[in-house]
Amino acid sequence: MSLSTHVLDAVHGRPAHGVPVRLEQRAAGGWTVLTERVTGVDGRIADLSPGLPAGSYRLVFDTESYLGPRAFYPEVVVTFRVEGAGQHYHVPLLLSPFAYSTYRGS
Repeated sequence: MSLSTHVLDAVHGRPAHGVPVRLEQRAAGGWTVLTERVTGVDGRIADLSPGLPAGSYRLVFDTESYLGPRAFYPEVVVTFRVEGAGQHYHVPLLLSPFAYSTYRGS
C-alpha cells in the first residue's frame, strides 16, 4: 500500500505549498505518528508511506500554518481505513478559510 496527498487552495485556485501533514496509525493506546512531511510547490506529498498494513490511519493537516492564526479550522483530520496491500491511496484536501472537503482520489 502506498499513500499520497494533495492540498488545493480553493480561494486562490492553486496548490497549497507548505502545509505540514502528519500520518498517524491507530494503535492500542491511541494514535502513533508514523511520518511528518510538508506539501511541495505543487501542493503534493507523493510518498507519505509505502508498505502500510491494513488498519486505520489518519492524516492531520496543519491548516493554520498555511491559512494563518485566524483560520477557522486550525487543523483538518481525515481518518481512513486501509483494507489491503498492493493498492495506492490518494487523499486530496480542498481547502478554504471556512470550509474543506476530501475524497479518495486515484
